[in-house]
Amino acid sequence: MEERVHPELRQLFSVLPKTQTSRENLGEVRQQMNQMVISMNASKPVNDAVLISERFIPGAEGDPDVRVKIYEPKLKNEILPGVLHFHGGGFIIGTADMFDANCEEIVKEVNCVVISVDYRLAPEHPFPAPVEDCYAALKWFSENAAELGVDPSRIAVSGGSAGGGLTAAISLLSRDRKGPSIAFQMPNYPMIDDRCITSSNNEITDERIFNGKSNQQAWGMYLGDKDGEVSPYAAPARATDLSGLPPTYTCVGELDPFRDETIEYVARLTKAGVPVEFHLYPGCFHGFEGFVPNAEISQRAIKEYHSALKRALHKSN
Repeated sequence: MEERVHPELRQLFSVLPKTQTSRENLGEVRQQMNQMVISMNASKPVNDAVLISERFIPGAEGDPDVRVKIYEPKLKNEILPGVLHFHGGGFIIGTADMFDANCEEIVKEVNCVVISVDYRLAPEHPFPAPVEDCYAALKWFSENAAELGVDPSRIAVSGGSAGGGLTAAISLLSRDRKGPSIAFQMPNYPMIDDRCITSSNNEITDERIFNGKSNQQAWGMYLGDKDGEVSPYAAPARATDLSGLPPTYTCVGELDPFRDETIEYVARLTKAGVPVEFHLYPGCFHGFEGFVPNAEISQRAIKEYHSALKRALHKSN
């Protein structure tokens, strides 16, 4: 596979260790990631332009409170749009803290308030727990927009990988529950199909990156022991009706196991009358812009999705 990787990413790809997350090593992987976050935060320069705080907000009825992190410009001269962010990690790893830098960058580039959701993780909390946590955050954001200096009619939902799956799920759920209005959705390289039967899922097998096997294992932990039909709010690729969803931006790499399900999702959204912008990045693997953020193709991808958010959320101004 190495010869197919984009030239700017190849050097880093060649030295990546083989890391496959399973039920057996999940605790170890989480611990390693937590240590990495502590180290990253200790060395991170202070961004005086962005204020970061956290709150615990009410979860769904009968569920625990949900921790969210709030990122906002220190200086606000107007009512701003909002972005509700869902982190990646296959529904089984990751925290909001891991994405501080990403959320700060969105605040800076888009001029908005970002709320990042520390949703519960599988397998301890399988579907629907993560989705309900994220939907509770959407409701809270919309209901408390004025306090946060946000226009409730200009709230977008976004995330990558599992966060992209949650983005697509929350857009469906809010439509069907007649919940808060979502102005725009940005599910980047989204994890949306539990069936794991696409060509790209079977094609991407390299153990140095997220691959088809990783995908199957993560879905198994997320769905738990549930029998019968899988909900489209767990796996949005199973939704039969995509009409009435928010305008959409999405992207995926050519060497991502989610390539084909993303392309199919884009085609189905378009047929349902939903405006969509889509980018396919040649030679790029899952999460490439996070692994090699300074590569030109990574910078291009990051700039494209920041620009898409900015156009969508500031077009009325």
